[in-house]
This record gives sequence, structure tokens and C-alpha cells, in this order.
Amino acid sequence: MEFGTSATRLNSGELRRLQVVPGFAAQGARESCPLFPDHLIAGETPALPGRLGRYPLAQIRAENIMVCFASRNMGIEPGAFLNQTPGASSKSARGREVQMKVGIAKIVKVGLLLMVALLSSCQKPLHDENELYILVAANISLPYWHEAQAGFAAAAHGLGVKADFAGPESYSPDDELSAFQKAVARHPSGILISPAQPDKFKDAIDAAIKDGIPVICVDSDSPASGRILFVGTDNYQAGLESGKRMAQLLHGKGNVVLITIPGQLNLDERARGVTESFQKFPQIKIFKTFDDKGDPRSANDQISALLESKNPKDKPDGIVCVEASGGPGAAEALHRINLDGKIPIVAMDDNPETLDWIKRGVISATIGQKPYTMSFYGLKLLDDLHHNAVHEFKDWQTSPVSPLPARVDTGTTVIDASNLAAYQAAMVAHPTEP
Repeated sequence: MEFGTSATRLNSGELRRLQVVPGFAAQGARESCPLFPDHLIAGETPALPGRLGRYPLAQIRAENIMVCFASRNMGIEPGAFLNQTPGASSKSARGREVQMKVGIAKIVKVGLLLMVALLSSCQKPLHDENELYILVAANISLPYWHEAQAGFAAAAHGLGVKADFAGPESYSPDDELSAFQKAVARHPSGILISPAQPDKFKDAIDAAIKDGIPVICVDSDSPASGRILFVGTDNYQAGLESGKRMAQLLHGKGNVVLITIPGQLNLDERARGVTESFQKFPQIKIFKTFDDKGDPRSANDQISALLESKNPKDKPDGIVCVEASGGPGAAEALHRINLDGKIPIVAMDDNPETLDWIKRGVISATIGQKPYTMSFYGLKLLDDLHHNAVHEFKDWQTSPVSPLPARVDTGTTVIDASNLAAYQAAMVAHPTEP
């Protein structure tokens, strides 16, 4: 767009009129921008007094004029966008061109920021302040679940939603079921559950789903229920890893005690992995299986009784624990009778007591899980379901299949004396309470 043959050089405090040649729709400009009526009037180009004077104008694009109008509040000298007198050096012209481009870029950038701010202020928040998500687990006094609670709280804080944690203080499937049913009665936006016994929780999970509450299993699964997905360790693989490590420690020969909680699906899967790993070693046998009910004192008592037995056939060569409490309980039993390091223990999880027994040479290794990761991403997935964030189907409740992955494997790591210091240095201390 071309303007007349002359224009007044303006400063930021004295924006005035510019001559407009025929063909420029001044009225249309007025309608499209409220700045135009005050500063664009076709016709005259008045001289300003003194030092400002007149300068011939070769050609100016429309956006330069917009820069001039905006410059009053931006502190940019509008005169920088006007061509100066004929005969100016090509170097000066290039400098002015650079100035012009920089100025335009500043205005465009500020305009975009203002637009984003305006749109953001009008946009409805994604999360309601009353959105509530609940994590329910068995035996919430364990450090394992403290770590899971920390991940759950961190995810809730990041999303700006509320989070609660529920479950019995000691291992009790019945009490955990009651806690889950109370959570459903609160009609939260979603529930994470680690069912102690899959069959016991099936009907309750199905009822929650029917009521429109998304349910995700973490750590332990209830695959026959209508839960949306499972987030946690591939427990069978964790069991294979435990058995493999014990076989190495025993050099392929010996009698092993297995500490577990029968009937809990995740532990049953780990026990299956341990058993199948020993099939490659015919001289390794699981000759005792103890149920410690998630209590290290129970593991301690049962291992102590075995060690004190007068029957030589009761002497264990190794101890594999597929739940968190068994490792520290068995370690204490060995330590009490000065058998540190004499009978290898492969534990489960990275709770502080287990890591301390590794440092003291009583526990040989442990299979570390990621409860923080399970609950952190579990809540985010619940939130995606609640807000129907994945638009493959109209709604998660009416979709023929889950819009989310069927399983999320959070992985494991083997911790022993060789990597203990590095592992502990990399750990973040999580508070007991969120």
C-alpha cells in the first residue's frame, strides 16, 4: 500500500495524521481498529513545529502505520519506520529496514501475548476445585504405601485436584474392602485400588464402574472385574528375576523358603515366577512356604522357629520373599543368631529397613518396585478418564473397549551391595504424609 509523497516524522508522544492516497479505505480501517479514527484522516499532512519538520515518504506498508499507533504505549519511535530524505545512504536504509522489522516483531509478539492472556482469562478451568481422587490400599502403614501416597499427592497437586488415602493400618482384606466401599459412597472423580484379594473386590469394583466412577488397579490386580486398567509391576517377571538371583547365589543347588501372602494375586504371580525360574535348576527346591500376613514379626517368628529346629531337613539354604515385610523379618531372625550373610535372602521392595539390611550384609539383594510411579500416573490416567481426554470414543463408560492401555508396566530394578550407594543417593525422600 502506498501513501502520499510526504509525511510528518512523528515521535512517540506526538502521533498525528498521515496523508492517505486514494484507494486506501480509511473508513474500513476505522471499523477494524479503534486506533484509526484518531490518527488516520485522508487528506492533509500538517507540519509539526520546530525540529520535527517534513520528510518525503517513498512507501510505507500498512503494518508500519499500525506500529506507529501502538508505539505511543510501547516506547518505540515511530519515526524509525519512515523513509528519510532522498540520497540517504544504502547503509542507512538497511539499518532502518532492520529497525522496522524489529519494531514490527515486538508489536506482533506483544499482540499475541495479549491475545493469549485474554483468551486464557475467558477459558473455563479444566479442573473443578471439588474434584476428588482416592487411593485405597491394604496395610497402609508400610513404607511402600507411604511412597505411593507421596506420588498420588504429587500428581493431585500438579493437576490442582484433591486427593485422599484410605485403607487399614495392617493387612486385612475385609477392612480394605470396607474402605473401598466408603470411598465409592463419596462419589469421587476416580479411585485407585490395590485389591488384596481379586475375587473379594470384583463386585464392589463393578458397582463403582456402574455408578460412573472410574476405577484403576495399582500394584495388585482384579482382572475379572470391570476395572479400566492395571498400573504396576509385571509381577510374574519380578518373580522370575527373584528366582534367577537366588539360583546364582546358591550356585544352582539348595532348599529355599518362600515367604508370601497366598491368595493375593500380585504375590501369587511372583511366586509363580520364582517357581518357574527354579525349573532350570533341578537341584533347587522350595521346601517351605510361609504366610507372614504382611507382618515382619510373623516372618521373623517363622524363620526363627525353622532355624531352631533339631531336624536337619528343616535347615534352609536360601530365603526368597515376594512381599515387602518378609525380607526385614527374615533378616532380623538371621542376625539374632549370628548368621549374617550365611543364608542368602532375596527380598522385595526398597523400603528403608530392607536397604539397611543390604548395607549390613544380611540381605543379598532386593527387587525394587516403583509405587510412587504407579500412583502418580494412576491418578493422571483417572483424570484423563474423568475428563474424557482420549477422544477415540464419546465416553469411557459407553466405549466398547477402554480408551487407555490395558496394562502399564512400571518396571523393577535389582538392588544389591554393588549399586546400593548409588541407588540411595538418587532416591528422593518422600514424606509420610502428602
